[in-house]
Amino acid sequence: MKKKLLNRRGFLSGMGALAAGYTLIAKVPAARGQEALEISKRAAANKAFRPGVAGAPVEPNLKQVDLSCDVFVAGGGLSGIAAALSAARHGMKVVLCQDRSRLGGNASSEVKMHPLGVAPSLTGFREGGIMDELKLECAANNTQNSWEVWDYILYDKVISEKNITLILDAPLFRVETSGDKIKTAWVRCDASWQLYKIDSKIFIDATGDARMAYEAGDDLVRGREPVSTYNESAADYGTPGTSMGSSIMFQARKLDAPNKFVAPKWARKITPEMLKFRRIGAKHFDSFEYGYWWIELGGDTDAITQNERLRFELLAVVLGIWDYVKNSGDFPESANWAIENIGMLPGRRETFRIVPEFVFTQHGIDGDWRSYPDNVCVGGWTLDDHVERGFNDYDKPPNRNIRTTNYYNIPFGCLISKKIKNLMAAGRNAGVSHVALSSTRVMSTCAGMGQAAGTAAAICVETSKTPSEVRNMPGLMKRLQQALLRDDQTIIGVKNEDPLDLARSALVSASASTEGTRPKNVISGQSFEAKGNNASFKDPRPVDNSWIAPIADKPWLELSWGDSPVKISNVQVTLDAGNKTLAITGQAAFRKQMIIGPQPRILKDFDIVGISPDGGQKIIAQIRGNYQRQVRASFEPETLKALRINALESNGDKRAVIMEVRCYA
Repeated sequence: MKKKLLNRRGFLSGMGALAAGYTLIAKVPAARGQEALEISKRAAANKAFRPGVAGAPVEPNLKQVDLSCDVFVAGGGLSGIAAALSAARHGMKVVLCQDRSRLGGNASSEVKMHPLGVAPSLTGFREGGIMDELKLECAANNTQNSWEVWDYILYDKVISEKNITLILDAPLFRVETSGDKIKTAWVRCDASWQLYKIDSKIFIDATGDARMAYEAGDDLVRGREPVSTYNESAADYGTPGTSMGSSIMFQARKLDAPNKFVAPKWARKITPEMLKFRRIGAKHFDSFEYGYWWIELGGDTDAITQNERLRFELLAVVLGIWDYVKNSGDFPESANWAIENIGMLPGRRETFRIVPEFVFTQHGIDGDWRSYPDNVCVGGWTLDDHVERGFNDYDKPPNRNIRTTNYYNIPFGCLISKKIKNLMAAGRNAGVSHVALSSTRVMSTCAGMGQAAGTAAAICVETSKTPSEVRNMPGLMKRLQQALLRDDQTIIGVKNEDPLDLARSALVSASASTEGTRPKNVISGQSFEAKGNNASFKDPRPVDNSWIAPIADKPWLELSWGDSPVKISNVQVTLDAGNKTLAITGQAAFRKQMIIGPQPRILKDFDIVGISPDGGQKIIAQIRGNYQRQVRASFEPETLKALRINALESNGDKRAVIMEVRCYA
C-alpha cells in the first residue's frame, strides 16, 4: 500500500480531510532553523521583556527553568504514571509533565472512564505491578468511589516518589534532536508563567497522541489499515484511514422527587431511529450512573485539530439524548432522574501511533505472542473496534467485539521508536496495528506498557544502551523481564530466574497446606494463577503457584538454607489480591462485581522471623494493616539459616495465602 507523506506545515491541516484508504505517515523535519531564527528576532525586539524574567528564544516572556534528568516522561495518564514510577523506583531521576491540572488522563475525574484490561473472571488474575497497586489503593482508601479522591491517589503516588519532579498544567510543545536522538524537551506552564527546558537521556512518549514523537520528527501512523497490510482478519471493519472516535461521558442519578430538564437550543434533536442500536430503557437506566460510552464522534476526522468542534458536537448529542429521555414521554421512569455530571474533555480512543521496531498485530494477540522473546506485559481486552462515524452511524451497532483469547503478552519491540533511538512510547500511541489497538488501548493494559518502558529506561541509563540495544541483547532483555517480574508485572510464561534471589535455593516447609497447595509453590517462579487461555474456559483457578492454610491456625511458612546460612537484608512477599474486577467507576452494576475495601485474601498482619545459625529467633519485620499485594521489608543485614513468615490475620478471608517469597542480600 502506498503511504501518503506529509510535510510539517501540511500535516495537521491535511488531517481534517482524511484521505480514504490511507494510513497516514507523517515525516516531520526535526530542524526548525528558520522558525527559530524568526522567534529569536521577535525576542530581541520585544519591548515588554522585563529584567528578572529569564526569557527564552521560544517564549521570551516566560521564565525559563532548566531541568536535567535521566528519564523524561510526557503525559500523565496511567501509562505515563506507571512509566515515571517504575523509572524512579529503579533509582532514576525523572521529570513527568502533564498538560492537565490532574493526573489520570481518560481515567481522571475530567473524563471518568474506568480503567479496563484483562477480564479476571476469565483469566483468573488482574494486571499486576503498578496498575494493581493503584487499584488496591483505591479499593481500600476510596470506598466512597469519589473520582476526585482517585485523582488525589494518583497525585500522592507520584509526588511521594522522591526521584520524580512533577509539572502539571504543562504541555510539551517542542523537542530538540541531535542526530537520531532527542536531547531536549520544552514544556510550558502558562498558569505559572514558566518555560521548562528539560535535558534527558531517555524520553518516553505517553501523551496518547504521540506528541513528543511528532515534535522529534518521528514517523507516525494513524487509522485503520486494510486487510492486505498485515493480513489481519479483523481489519475488514470500517474504512481504511479512519479511526475510532472520542466520547464525552456523563453521569445521572435517581433523586427522591421528579425534576425537569430543559435542553439548550443547540442540543441535537434525537429520534428513536438514532437509538436503534444504542440501548435505552428501564432495565438499562443504571447505565446512566456510568455514562454512555457510545456517544462517540470523530473517527472520520482528526480528533486533535477538530477537538473544539468535537467537544461541541458531543455535548450537543449528550444533551439531546437526555432531552429525549426526559421529555419524549417514552420513558416515564426517568421522572426522578437528573444529570449529575457532564464531562468537558473528549476522551480520545485513537490518534497517532509511532512506527516501532516491531509492529504488534492481531497475529500477536491470536497466539504469535508465545514465540516472542521480548514480552514485557499482558493484555486481555477484546478486539473492540468502533464504527468510524460513531453516533452518526446510528444505523449500525456502535462497535464490534471479538474475543479470540483471554490474555496475551505484548512485546517490548512495539514500545521502541524505530527512528529516534532514545525514544519509547507507552499507551495508545505505541507501535501496534489498528486492529491490535482495539484491544491494547484500554488503560490497565496501557499502564503495563508504561511500567515496562520505565523499567527499560532505567536499564538503558545504567548500561548506556538504547532501548533497541536492550531488546536485542539477550542478557539485557532477560534482565528487563526479571526486573519487571520482581516488581510484580504480569508476563505470561516468563518465570523468576533472578540469580540474586536467595529464596530460590531454599527448602520450603509449612505448618500446614490445604486445597492441594504445597509450600514450595511460593518459589515456583510465577506469582499468579492463570486459567487456561481459551475464550470459553471458566474452570476455577489452579493452585500451582500459591500456598494456602487456615488463618485461624496462625500458620507459618519457612524457608531454610540448612547448613549454608545466607545474609539477608530484604524480604519480598507477594500475596493474593484475588481475581475480582477492580476499578474506579460510576456504574453501580460494575461496582457490584467488586469488593469495596481491602481485598479479603490479602494478608493484613504477619511477622517475618529470622532464625540464626544457633537457632535463635528474632522478629525482623512486623507487617500490620496491609492491603497491598506486594510487601517489601528492608532491615539491617542478618545472617540466617532460616526465615519464617507467621500469618496472623487476613483482610477477611478464612485462609492465609502467599503467592511468592523472595529474599535478597
